Amino acid sequence: MIFVINEENPQKRFIDKARAVLEEGGVVVYPTDTVYAYGCDIRDRHAIERIYRIKHIPKNKPLSFIFSDISGLHEYVRNISDEAFKIMKKAFPGPYTFIFKASKLVPKIVITNQKTIGVRVPDSRIALALVQALGRPILSASVSASSGEYIVQPEDIEKQYRHEIDLVLSCGPMVSTPSTVVDFSEGALRVVREGKGELFFI
Repeated sequence: MIFVINEENPQKRFIDKARAVLEEGGVVVYPTDTVYAYGCDIRDRHAIERIYRIKHIPKNKPLSFIFSDISGLHEYVRNISDEAFKIMKKAFPGPYTFIFKASKLVPKIVITNQKTIGVRVPDSRIALALVQALGRPILSASVSASSGEYIVQPEDIEKQYRHEIDLVLSCGPMVSTPSTVVDFSEGALRVVREGKGELFFI
């Protein structure tokens, strides 16, 4: 099932439909400010396991938590330094993923061996509306082919994964540049991956 949604003014009926799918333990594909991503409710272990299966990756591999604003991060991560907070205030919403130590609220299935998680507040009205509608963060992972390349056409995603996902929110072809990843889990800033987000903090 695929819905064409307006990127600048997302139709409420489509957001509500996607929210209902998430609440029922489903997996949706939705646009971010970088690539299309799988999304599920962070409270639903079965849905989380589905994403790991779809991506053919072992559990505890890093996935991202999508938030609607920076204020929600404090419940799910520990030890946000003043430096990290100032950088995130400038970076969010935007194409960045920041890595922190996970709090006890984070499901163990998604915590890495380093006890960390990645957090994002994407510059995407669709993604933010979906998180706001659900009322809690969405667990997210980029949509990519077995070759590792990102799938940019929503029709290709729906065709290839129609038996594994429940709904696609389409806003047309997406750029294939991932987010910039910055690790604050050990205190000092460390750039893990240079992506779409500029390194204004270096």
